[in-house]
Amino acid sequence: MATEQFVISKPASSITEVPEQGMKKHDFIDDFKDYYVHLLGRDENCRSPYYAGEALSQAIRDRLMERWKATHQTYKSNDCRRGFYLSMEFLMGRTLSNAMLNLGVTDTVTQAMYDLGIEIEELISSEQDAGLGNGGLGRLAACFIDSCATLQLPVIGYGLRYEYGMFTQTIVNGEQVEKPDHWLRHGNVWEIERLEYSHRIKFGGRSMIQTDASGRQRFYWVDTHDVLAVPFDTPIPGYQNGTVNSLRLWKAVATEEFNLDEFNAGDYAEAVAAKITAEKITMVLYPNDANENGKELRLRQQYFLASASLQDVIAPWIGMHGNNFSRFAEKRCFQLNDTHPSIAIAELMRLLMDIHGLTWEAAWKITRSTMAYTNHTLLPEALEKWPVSLMKRLLPRLMDIIFEINARFMTEVSRHWPGDSERLRRMSIIEEGDEQQVRMAYLAIVGSFSVNGVAQLHTRLLQQGLFNDFYALWPHK
Repeated sequence: MATEQFVISKPASSITEVPEQGMKKHDFIDDFKDYYVHLLGRDENCRSPYYAGEALSQAIRDRLMERWKATHQTYKSNDCRRGFYLSMEFLMGRTLSNAMLNLGVTDTVTQAMYDLGIEIEELISSEQDAGLGNGGLGRLAACFIDSCATLQLPVIGYGLRYEYGMFTQTIVNGEQVEKPDHWLRHGNVWEIERLEYSHRIKFGGRSMIQTDASGRQRFYWVDTHDVLAVPFDTPIPGYQNGTVNSLRLWKAVATEEFNLDEFNAGDYAEAVAAKITAEKITMVLYPNDANENGKELRLRQQYFLASASLQDVIAPWIGMHGNNFSRFAEKRCFQLNDTHPSIAIAELMRLLMDIHGLTWEAAWKITRSTMAYTNHTLLPEALEKWPVSLMKRLLPRLMDIIFEINARFMTEVSRHWPGDSERLRRMSIIEEGDEQQVRMAYLAIVGSFSVNGVAQLHTRLLQQGLFNDFYALWPHK
């Protein structure tokens, strides 16, 4: 098993810092006043730190835009290998202070605000913290993409744009009381909606097999209930190097938000049912999965992230290379941050085979050459599992693919350890019992070229304990 995550190289031609126009103190003062009055509609009688912070954030974001554009043009023109970091959490923290630091303008902006009678610390503290995570998983993801920008590595982060992030808490009568953190209540000045890059995500329905003109069986996922994934991009600046990478967060939107016939018939709740069903996917970070509805919602979230992100990577590839995927694994790489996005392995197989016509063998070779998996736990009971019955109902085509992956994997294990039925049971992606379960960590291991822990010691403990059987089979991973 690997002790490092995937390797991405800098593009052939370096990214250079954009000329420093607009970086003087008077430039920030002029832009701040302009945004405060003309964009936000405030005047000198409104002394709110929140609106002052919004105006300053707009001025800082402007300085990132040309660098952002230049960075992605460089990546595209170099056709370099690109990395995509899939994570259910991104605990980014406040953006304003980090952006000023990485642009190298903290002292200049602090003095500019001081000249206007404004304390910069007050503006920084007024920014709503994007608490899209609740611990080490989200902090690792944030540090990873921040470091990639500083190292000038072409890596994009993919996550979910939760309406309510990490909870806020108060103490009432000596006890903790949790409240939802509506961090988007006032909007988010740093993000840019990209409606033109939206994708349809399928749920439910059934699998169907047809034979095409060449006699080959083709699989179709039909009668589905679709949801639209709309991306919102946030700039991730490197430390004073001109590079600005992206964090792309997906929002779930109904394909048809309003049913006029239902509304006119007086069934007002049913008229907006599709909107409510879609939007709850990205409503809350980690819904309670103690009940069946909560479990289903979590699985919807994970598949929504995986499918939207993979479609988003494949679409520009098709634009540049057509349906030729011969160099896809050479140019694209996915890092799965824990088991949450590991359904991406089955989804990439579906997209390559069902949508783009590749054979199983060709699609599997690409999948196993592009996926890498980071594990976050040493406890067997903490490894994520999903009931097969739920997967069949919610993601029937992907369950077909997982069954086939497991069948072929069991054949490979049998060749290495003939007659060892106990090992087959231990290593199977499908856990048998009163209710069959899909072991998502095992799917991630089988479908990846690299497996690592969050530290070298963690990786070594995985080799010796939790994933010992897999290490014996694939020590090179």
